[in-house]
Amino acid sequence: MIPGSRHIISTVLCAASLVFPGGRAALGQTTQASKQAVPRVVVPTGSRPMEPVRPVAPSTRILYPWKTHITCTVFWVGEQPSGRNRTPNCKSSWDTEWSINFGGYDDPDPNNRIANHSTGDFRPKAFVPKLNPFYIALPYNDVLNHISHKPEAARVIPWFSRMRPLPGKTVCKGRWVQIYRNGRSCYAQWEDCGPWVTDDWEYVFGSAKQPKTRENGAAGIDISPAIRDYLGVKSGEKVHWRFVESGQVPYGPWKKIGQTPPADDPDLAAQQRYLEYLRKLRDEQFQKKPLSQMGN
Repeated sequence: MIPGSRHIISTVLCAASLVFPGGRAALGQTTQASKQAVPRVVVPTGSRPMEPVRPVAPSTRILYPWKTHITCTVFWVGEQPSGRNRTPNCKSSWDTEWSINFGGYDDPDPNNRIANHSTGDFRPKAFVPKLNPFYIALPYNDVLNHISHKPEAARVIPWFSRMRPLPGKTVCKGRWVQIYRNGRSCYAQWEDCGPWVTDDWEYVFGSAKQPKTRENGAAGIDISPAIRDYLGVKSGEKVHWRFVESGQVPYGPWKKIGQTPPADDPDLAAQQRYLEYLRKLRDEQFQKKPLSQMGN
């Protein structure tokens, strides 16, 4: 073994790790007080498998404000139009082949789904999705078309300047959000626009406390069946949500199946620089090794 390599490997593998909350016991411990508590991240420790957390980047110190007591509705990949909803979900605002890329129909029927807090599996029984089954929609689209952003996008989206996107390239798709209800946090990625409107930047990014639409009880966030099952929430009930940076997202069911990385993710770039730094240390240690030990 290369001298010092054990320490380098240990540094990577023993990085601060987070585990996802789970189990029926956690659900049974909710009290009335916790329902009224200010949303916060609760990360228990234990003997469950852990995943190394990416290095802390400057952006992970950003704290976005909570949107509290927001009515949620459930939607899913492949949902067909019904009632007053005339928009099919075979494609999203940013993915014309969403159903194909997801891998199939994200059946919302609980009888046709796996929802296991112990294993962290929350998905349809029929197939393993290719994309993250923990996804949401918010009522804003930052692009007008494939060559231009909306006029206010650069001004109102907090991370727009960091991303420096090409004209017409979304900076919203794949962004992480934290959703909180009854003492339990869930993390998901922004993959579509809605419910009902796609121009409500005052609510999504601004100081408006509620969305401007009055449809479905003033619904302000669409959640996937996996989120519904994880949080035990029903369509029409209230949740709290906020944006989080990717480096703030703990390991959990939302990371078991391929996530969509936000375009030009600065945390991903920080991780890549950190890995390059470790490779450099490894190479330096290797170069110091005597020739007599090169075969070991």
